[in-house]
Amino acid sequence: MDRFRLAARAYLVYGVIYWLGGFYLALHGVGVRGDRIRGDRMMQPGVAWIVVGLALVVAIPYLLARRRAWFERWILSRRDFARILVAFMAVRAWHVLKVALRPETASVPAPWGGEITFRLGAIVFTIVTVAALLLIARAAWAEEVA
Repeated sequence: MDRFRLAARAYLVYGVIYWLGGFYLALHGVGVRGDRIRGDRMMQPGVAWIVVGLALVVAIPYLLARRRAWFERWILSRRDFARILVAFMAVRAWHVLKVALRPETASVPAPWGGEITFRLGAIVFTIVTVAALLLIARAAWAEEVA
């Protein structure tokens, strides 16, 4: 399989997991930065982030999967786009890892009953992010095949 197609699939899986996690947290009153949302505040930035996140989950794999002449001509090469994406994902992984390493974290109800701590969620999200990051980095820094 082409490395960029694999990278696109990895980002799609990563994006869907993150999007579902963010949506689930928003439903339980947790904002983008982990703060609690009260009342009407969810309708302001929360919904906007959910829509932006969904757009990125669709657009990024679309741009990675194969060459798009209009994108590469006017914006970035696919390799440069993947490299920038890796940088952003590394920053995301670092911030999520910091949540996993906190001594105390909050929790939300689990869909199956019980609770999920932010620490556990952060560990899972860190693993997913690093796995996707590595596959995208592999495509971004691989030798060009004509």
